[in-house]
Amino acid sequence: MSPLQSLIDALRRLPGIGQRSAQRIAYHLLQHDRDAAQTLSTALAAALAGVRHCERCHTFSESALCATCADASRDASLLCVVESPADQAAMERTGSYRGLYFVLLGRLSPLDGVGVRDIGVHELLARAHDGKVREVIVALSFTAEGEATAHALTQALRTLPGPDGAPLTVTRLARGVPAGSELEYVDLSTIAHALADRR
Repeated sequence: MSPLQSLIDALRRLPGIGQRSAQRIAYHLLQHDRDAAQTLSTALAAALAGVRHCERCHTFSESALCATCADASRDASLLCVVESPADQAAMERTGSYRGLYFVLLGRLSPLDGVGVRDIGVHELLARAHDGKVREVIVALSFTAEGEATAHALTQALRTLPGPDGAPLTVTRLARGVPAGSELEYVDLSTIAHALADRR
């Protein structure tokens, strides 16, 4: 296989990139922007060599513990469960959460052979049962797989005691109408969930 075809095939593995998009990107980098191609190559090699998963929460980190886990000012009684490092980054950008995280690195998908062991549920249960966590916030996507994963996690987590011996509090992100949207254009499922979760 030629180097050009290898590059196109590698680009096709990225999410949202099909054959034509991969071809356009490859041609653009090689014909019009070789400096950007070199910068991309160097940055990717450096990231592969220097970025790993945090030993405690599994997000991306350059050291054994990520900056969030190492921050003593974070509230250790709150644990937010997300699917990916990208989801954690989105939560952090809100600036409204000061607890700690656990990144599953996936979600349950029986059709794809992804089970409880594959997403670190046993590690999550051990982390939630460390004597400090009082509330676990399940912040997973509202897709079919995300809902199934959230349900399984919630059932397992509710069996654990909190620091005071009472059952651990397990909450889920609220669903509702997006800010700035007009009600007539919102899908019916979102309106129904917003009505059920009203406050």
